[in-house]
Order: sequence, then structure tokens, then C-alpha cells
Amino acid sequence: MSVFSHAEFDNHEQVVFCHDEITGLKAIIAIHNTNRGPALGGCRMWHYVSDEEALNDVLRLSKGMTYKSALANLDLGGGKSVIIGDPRQHKTPELLAAMGRFLEHTGNRYIAAEDSGTSVPDLQVMAQHTDNVAGITERTGIDGLPCNGDPSPATAYGTFIGLKTAVQYQLDRTDLKGLKVAIQGVGNVGYRLAEHLHQAGAQLFVTDIHQQQVDLAVRTLGATAVSQNEILSLDVDVIAPCALGAVLNDESIPLIKAKVIAGAANNQLASQRHDLMLRERGILYAPDYVLNAGGIIDIFYERIGHQHTQVRAHIETIADTLCEIFRRADAQDRPTGEIANELAEERINQPRAAQ
Repeated sequence: MSVFSHAEFDNHEQVVFCHDEITGLKAIIAIHNTNRGPALGGCRMWHYVSDEEALNDVLRLSKGMTYKSALANLDLGGGKSVIIGDPRQHKTPELLAAMGRFLEHTGNRYIAAEDSGTSVPDLQVMAQHTDNVAGITERTGIDGLPCNGDPSPATAYGTFIGLKTAVQYQLDRTDLKGLKVAIQGVGNVGYRLAEHLHQAGAQLFVTDIHQQQVDLAVRTLGATAVSQNEILSLDVDVIAPCALGAVLNDESIPLIKAKVIAGAANNQLASQRHDLMLRERGILYAPDYVLNAGGIIDIFYERIGHQHTQVRAHIETIADTLCEIFRRADAQDRPTGEIANELAEERINQPRAAQ
């Protein structure tokens, strides 16, 4: 498996392939950039169909974390790790412990946090073997309530702030009452986003690979359940991808009727050219790694001394960053994702104090 010639390789500093024969652990750790600080990014466990798919995912995600931290004005770099396996069948305490030992081998260059397929208890098992984990400390959450370290509430809140900002910019409305939003994925983050939207009076359409999550949203939030095949083509105002990436592609984009795309999923664009494709169709794309930065902001404050009021205020600056991206994109007639990347690259190589 070639790494240096891989299409998603982008000057990554380090890629580590991890294998533990006893527990069956197969994992990849990718450190993209540490110019601004140690690389921080989630540890994902997923039933990848191939090793190539896992490598593709970890390379893309780690780069996205570099850009996310830079646009969130955090002194962090970007990294990611993936464990290959079905989290509902293959996850064991022994496997998690083995992952913790591999994390320890990276020194202080990479810090893992919760992600799809992993949880705070999973990271706590890893933490028995390394200090290179985050998001596991009990503290006050952004809502002022006790939190076990799960960054999902902060991620969902940031996504909600970003979605509102995009709606105001594109649709010229601040009131979300009656706004039609299709949420693809109502897991930890997607369901909490749905709660925020429900409280704001939005009309929700939801889908998920796990039917119990759909049933929960229907029962508690009055959402309408739809199939996975139709969620992106619904006649709605906003599409919020909150599952896996690459859902905006040659097949899906021509079917989209919504005028705003604003969700928490990482790497929603199948390729960079789909950014332009969306703009040409008059669809405002709110770059995913700007919207979903709430979780990493929360974890950053955990590491330096957590004050939930500071975290909430920092998360709300996502609106300012998005507005700058949208204005630049319109002024230069360029796609928003391209502008976001450009702005992130400006910040990656700048000392924080200069920003």
C-alpha cells in the first residue's frame, strides 16, 4: 500500500500502521501537521471494506483537523486515527488497551479523542496506557450541566450556530420557525443538532443507519422519518449531513433542492471539484470543518483549564469565521470550501498572536 503517492497524501508528517496480533487490532494513525501545536483528532472505529478505504479516510480526516484547528484559532495541529473493525462486534477492552499503547508510542505528537464508533469509556480504557487522549474529564458542559467529557454537545452547538449563520446569509432569515431541515444521521451529534433545531421551531426530516435513532427523533422531536436514499433529494431549505463523508458527489448534487448545506459530518465533498459544482447550482456550502469545530474547541479548553462560558463564547465565533468565508467567496466568485482552505492555510503558518 503506497502512502507517499496516495491521492490524499498531502505532506503528512507521519503515518503509523498499527497491528496487535493477540487482540486483532488493526489501526492507522496519521499526523498531518504540528506547526501550531500537537496534532489532535478523534479515534474512529469503523467497519471499512478495505485497508485502502481506511487509509483514505485517515489521511483526509487528519488534514481536515489541521484546517479545523487553524480556522478555530487554536494552538493545535491536526491528526486522526482509525481502528479497522465493526465497533458493535469487534471492540474489546483488550483491543482498546492495545490502541492506547500505540498512542503512547507517538510521544506527545498526537492526542486522540472520541469519534464515530468510539466513546468516552473507550478513551478512558486507552488512557490507562497513555496520556495522549483527551475529552475524558468530567466537567461542566457548555449548557452548564455536568459532562463526562463527551465533546458531542459542543460539536452540535457549533453546527447549530453555523447552520443559523448560513441560513441568515443565504435565505435572509434569522427565524428558524418552519425551516425545513433534512438531517442525514442522528447519532450523538446529529440528534443534538436536531434538538437545537426543534427548539428553534424547525421542521425536521431524518434518516440514520440505526433505526432506533430515527425512531427516537420521530418520537421526541416530531421528526419525519425518510429513507437514506431520499434524504439528500428532499424539497427542503437545508441539508445537514451528520454521518460519514463524501456524500456530496456527482450523483447526489444534481438531485439537491436545498439552498443551504450545513452539517457536522467530516469531508462531505467527495472531491474538491464538488465545491465548485455546488456554487454553480446556487447552493451555499458551509464548510464542514468550520461548523463542526465545537468539539475540538471544547477539548482544547479541557487541556488548558475548562471554563464552560469561555468555551461557549469561543464556539460562537464560528459565525464570524463563516461570514468571512461567505463574503470572500462572493467577492471573488469562488467556492466556499476553496476559500476556507485558503484562510486555514494562511493561519496554519502564522503565530497565533499575529492573527
